[in-house]
Amino acid sequence: MMRYIEEKIWLILFYILFIFIQLVFSYLLGFEMSVMFLLFLISALLLIIYLFFDYRKIKKQSIKIKSLTDNLEEKYLISEVLKKPKDIKGEAYYYALKKASKSMNDEISKLEHKYQDYKEYIESFVHEVKTPISALLLYSDNHKDAELKGEIQKIDNLVEQVLFYARSENPQKDYFIKSISLDEIVHQVIMQNKDYFLTNNIIINTNNLKHIVATDEKWVIFVINQIINNSIKYMDKKDKKISIQAKNLKNEVLLEIKDNGVGILESDLSRVFEKGFTGSNRKNTRSTGMGLYLASKICYKLGLEINVTSKYKEWTKISIGFPNSKYNKMD
Repeated sequence: MMRYIEEKIWLILFYILFIFIQLVFSYLLGFEMSVMFLLFLISALLLIIYLFFDYRKIKKQSIKIKSLTDNLEEKYLISEVLKKPKDIKGEAYYYALKKASKSMNDEISKLEHKYQDYKEYIESFVHEVKTPISALLLYSDNHKDAELKGEIQKIDNLVEQVLFYARSENPQKDYFIKSISLDEIVHQVIMQNKDYFLTNNIIINTNNLKHIVATDEKWVIFVINQIINNSIKYMDKKDKKISIQAKNLKNEVLLEIKDNGVGILESDLSRVFEKGFTGSNRKNTRSTGMGLYLASKICYKLGLEINVTSKYKEWTKISIGFPNSKYNKMD
């Protein structure tokens, strides 16, 4: 209300001056004091009534504009839903807003076009580079060079990260939700990494994975792969173990992946899914800090909940929650 009065201060002062002049003329013309007082009351009351209704009108318009803005998902389109004001000042602001919105929409279109070109280039590059990687994997198989194959698989994983990073901004355009067994998903991940598990004597334990969940197979396999690869990087014990199990909870199916690696400091747990974070206690220079960041980002886009718990120097457990749906039935 005070801001409104400040905006109308010159109108109020002008009207007060008008009332004062009116009273002076009334006095000079010999009007009785009761008549002059009545004129003063009527004039003051008219000013108050005008200010009250004008304030209510402006307040109502202000609330409506704020509500429209808050409820609009793409707020840069606000000028398209606002009504053109009738007053001169409001019309000028409306014109400026329309021009600014058009300019911003043009810039957004340019950026989207550049991003699409970049994404298409990355996808093309990845598909091209996959061919020599497959050839190298075949070569390592033929020459029974497990160490070479392990290094090639690391390159393959990094290339996959690049591809999924490029697609992760709009995964909804690239995923297909269907019912699938967690057992089948985990089996595919294990098969992708089996040579590395065998070469490095990593024991994989699976339990209670006969659960059906509704998700995108390709994206979830990538997420689990990033978690497994992150566990592999920080294995520091003679008996290396990774346990994968599922639990059927009230509102979700919970997939848990636990390793007996170096663990994570409690102070670092809240930062595990940050982009580029590798941990203050982790000296692995090969780590990029992108795997778990991408896993978290993709889980968010897919509507899955991902969490991490750990005991330093003992174990790390990452869990993924698949919300219950009509597909989540036990076999």
